[in-house]
Amino acid sequence: MVPWWAKGSHKGTSVVVKMENPNWSMVELEAPSEEDFLIGSTPTGSREKLRGKNAKQLTWVLLLKVHRAAGCLTSITSTFLSFGSTVRRRVASGRTDDNDIETDENKAVKTGFYNCIKVFLWLSLLLFCFEVAAYFKGWHFGAPNLQLQYILSVPLGFKDLFDWLYTHWVLIRVGYLAPPLQFLANVCIVLFLIQSMDRLILCLGCFWIRLKKIKPIPKHEAVADLESGEDSFFPMVLIQIPMCNEKEVYQQSIAAVCSLDWPKSRILIQVLDDSDDPMTQLLIKQEVHKWQQEGAHIVYRHRVLRDGYKAGNLKSAMSCSYVKDYEFVAIFDADFQPSPDFLKRTVPHFKDNEDLGLVQTRWSFVNKDENLLTRLQNINLSFHFEVEQQVNGVFINFFGFNGTAGVWRIKALEESGGWLERTTVEDMDIAVRAHLCGWKFIFLNDVECQCELPESYEAYRKQQHRWHSGPMQLFRLCLPDIIRAKISVWKKFSMIFLFFLLRKLILPFYSFTLFCIILPMTMFVPEAELPAWVVCYIPAIMSFLNILPAPKSFPFIVPYLLFENTMSVTKFNAMVSGLFQLGSSYEWVVTKKFGRSSEGDLVSLVEKGPKHQRVGSEPNLDKIQADLKQEQKTRKTKHNRIYTKELALAFLLLTASARSLLSVQGIHFYFLLFQGISFLLVGLDLIGEQVP
Repeated sequence: MVPWWAKGSHKGTSVVVKMENPNWSMVELEAPSEEDFLIGSTPTGSREKLRGKNAKQLTWVLLLKVHRAAGCLTSITSTFLSFGSTVRRRVASGRTDDNDIETDENKAVKTGFYNCIKVFLWLSLLLFCFEVAAYFKGWHFGAPNLQLQYILSVPLGFKDLFDWLYTHWVLIRVGYLAPPLQFLANVCIVLFLIQSMDRLILCLGCFWIRLKKIKPIPKHEAVADLESGEDSFFPMVLIQIPMCNEKEVYQQSIAAVCSLDWPKSRILIQVLDDSDDPMTQLLIKQEVHKWQQEGAHIVYRHRVLRDGYKAGNLKSAMSCSYVKDYEFVAIFDADFQPSPDFLKRTVPHFKDNEDLGLVQTRWSFVNKDENLLTRLQNINLSFHFEVEQQVNGVFINFFGFNGTAGVWRIKALEESGGWLERTTVEDMDIAVRAHLCGWKFIFLNDVECQCELPESYEAYRKQQHRWHSGPMQLFRLCLPDIIRAKISVWKKFSMIFLFFLLRKLILPFYSFTLFCIILPMTMFVPEAELPAWVVCYIPAIMSFLNILPAPKSFPFIVPYLLFENTMSVTKFNAMVSGLFQLGSSYEWVVTKKFGRSSEGDLVSLVEKGPKHQRVGSEPNLDKIQADLKQEQKTRKTKHNRIYTKELALAFLLLTASARSLLSVQGIHFYFLLFQGISFLLVGLDLIGEQVP
């Protein structure tokens, strides 16, 4: 049976329209013919016929739009059903971040912080119910001063108990709660503006570097010496690869380092294995042995006493007697894959530059597009390297060593006291002490070293806790040394205020306090106000500046702004733990890796495969079985979890957004709503890797 809209003669060009839904049939739709454009010269009968024909086509177009709307509605419905199913499974599993607490001291610290957040949550729920009841009794005014004037004009006889309670509540918050809350808000706003100005100055510095094309250039003689190819012009370089139970990445990192373009007689590779898993130790030993047979100058070291984490591992390796024969040391974490010309692009900067102690290179990420979490990390780290590290390196010759993908002058390490195990940021520790001793640093933004980003929120959260608690530990320890150091007053100010206080302490403090505590509280104490430019405009500008080094990530600017505020709870907790030397500040957890490789790595492995393959070797069945067993074990123990602090803050912000509707505060409502949803998604571990 032919549908009514398909009847009639087909005079135009046929256009086949394919429907996305296979249950719909394919129908031919007529394109406009010449007669359609000559309506004025056609007879009345033909004109009516064309009108009917156009009506049929219009009906078909409307049906297409209805179909698209139905498909969109179906997609949204399935998304919400999948989301609800995931949330139900996560809640039913009962796995929370509290399961990771190992010591009573850590439990007391984390539970105390969580209890403080819960106090604000229950208080907000109580006040919200109180305000809703007052709203329906007529207590709704757009401005706090009108509400106060109304209260002062009310006669002494009250209608009922509720009016008496609410009147006294308003008087209490006007006289006692609003002033200190407004004062704290003003302090945080000032800190926010100072930090924003610092970020703007850094961006201007980066713009100036690009405009003037400023970058460190090695002396021409050093480059010419390397290109001559004579061994006498190649200094002795020690390569260190510290690792700990990282079986997913050891092969690619060892292969990349063994492929460095440097004379084998002038290089020694130390694989510093701190693994406590015997099977992982065996696999790494076999890999080192394989490369030794290929002619690589590589040794395997394993510590029996694993004290001091990474710093202890590096310190133990530097105590070897043969280290005195080497002039420089390059350090690569287990997931880093330097390019073959890495040493040729970094070591020449040291020639005839005796004050230079460190050459740091930029990180690039093989998995930056893996999920939303890795995309947001890429924005953060792109700004860190291209703006912060580059500007500090060009203008003050000092920045924090990133712990990997850098080359140190061994003399600088020794004069600075070597590696110390006193904090969890041994890289920043050695950089500060080297700078106090007068050594200069260079950052190479055009030399990249590939690595991995943590793909799960659990791994990223633990990494950020270590990165933000360690600097506060170090600040307590280094402050007396900085004050007594024989360096200029400007350098002391830069190190104390800019490097430590502003970027490591003030930033997480105001970010958490202002946007996660003060802002929702001002919804319940409206006499204390936050201007719209603090809530929306300045954060939007700062997010725009942060995203400039990664322009392809511009579509993620709003998720980035929300996620940065969401991470403030972890960073604030870590900052407090490090500043007051609480138990959780000494936690060291190796960031989980997956062994990702870029497309270029796979191509190079195919090209170099025959060169490194051992002829006549048999497959290592023990290694294969061990990999399978370990993979099965990982699958069983791997799972997503619920993060209680983030969930509590989500409900606090959502309650405050509902309260803001009573005061008709538009921009505050939208910020609190979307920020609460962001906390909710993170609290349910719906960002990052999802375990089936």
